[in-house]
Amino acid sequence: MSITASSDARPVRRFGGPAGLPSAFWALWSGQLINRLGGFVQPFLVLYLTQAQQVSATTAGAVAAAVGAGNIVSHLLGGWMSDHVGRRTTLLVGFLGTAAAMAALGTAPNLAFIWASAFAVGVTSEIFRPAAEAVVADLIGPETRVRAYGLLFWAVNLGFSISTVAAGFAVRFGFGLLFWVDAGTCLIAALIIWRAVPETRPAVAEGSRRSLVAVAVRDRALLGLVALSTMYAVVYFQSYTTLPLAMGADGLAASTYGLVIAVNGVVVVVLQPFLLRFLERHDRSVLTGLSMLVVGLGFGAAVLADSALGYAGTVVVWTLGEIGYTTLIIAIFADLAPVDLRGGYMGIAGVTFALGATVGPLAGTAVLEHAGANTLWVGCAALGVVMLVGQLMLAPTLRARAADLAGEGQVVTDPAAGR
Repeated sequence: MSITASSDARPVRRFGGPAGLPSAFWALWSGQLINRLGGFVQPFLVLYLTQAQQVSATTAGAVAAAVGAGNIVSHLLGGWMSDHVGRRTTLLVGFLGTAAAMAALGTAPNLAFIWASAFAVGVTSEIFRPAAEAVVADLIGPETRVRAYGLLFWAVNLGFSISTVAAGFAVRFGFGLLFWVDAGTCLIAALIIWRAVPETRPAVAEGSRRSLVAVAVRDRALLGLVALSTMYAVVYFQSYTTLPLAMGADGLAASTYGLVIAVNGVVVVVLQPFLLRFLERHDRSVLTGLSMLVVGLGFGAAVLADSALGYAGTVVVWTLGEIGYTTLIIAIFADLAPVDLRGGYMGIAGVTFALGATVGPLAGTAVLEHAGANTLWVGCAALGVVMLVGQLMLAPTLRARAADLAGEGQVVTDPAAGR
């Protein structure tokens, strides 16, 4: 395949910002942070539906599921658009579309409009992610990607940690404010992208851009990584479903669960910046496998917990694994991706998480109900071992592919650009 400098990309300054990362990356980072700082709707969606819109709890849950279904579409659409339309355009469409969908959902006059706008929120809200991750791969070489993706993950967690607290205060002035703040920060993020993030999509010789599906179904390394990543997400999403149920069965209040799960965000925000250098210096495939194991063992340790302090300790353990996994996994997908399908591979990475978010709660609650909490937590630990073994088996192939593709499709830089 012939790859040339992109005809629609303008040169960017690669090492014009802090941490040896380009100014365009920091603009992307800032846009994502601001967007997540305004992420007021997600934590209060069900309450908005049941209290402001007066729908039943069952209907509210189904509407929330519609958002989740839209997210699966969103990752795939964002990946396709990134490769075929361009990264910058995809980012703008994602943020602007989310702003419009949020405004529509916040002013929905009837149930039919609620369903439509909720699905639209799902479809638009993750379009930006594959494009953002592809921009990082375009701008930044393999040796520095772990740092870049780790900083993006940190920005998301920092923004979300602040937004959940701020939204709790804002909701006192009415649910409508949540939607307008969320939409407004999407518009600000779009403005930052428009002003400071160039098009970075590498051009591919005419007629040589391939079908994502045709390539992906034959890519055994990708399929293996998808299976392991989905398995990870299944385990991870026990934190929002079966963990509060198990804590409740131990006589702990819902407010206690809120405090315990808040430990997750605190640990990420405080520790991740200090762990980035360590993570980028060592073999990312091996560290990813170990991180998966730590997440599995962290949830497995819940078999020993029956107090708030005990459960908080398990959260600390699996959060350390989460930091390693989430920092490294997108860099691995980027290393694996052919240059002409970077956006599509990033979209597939997002779909694995969305699938896990769907399967995890269903599987976890079924095991909890029919086999008990101890079986569930031991099962999580066992899956951690399976994920470690699987990742170690994939490691040689992943390293070889990364070496083959290293440096392909990097954006040509110009010290004068971006000023």
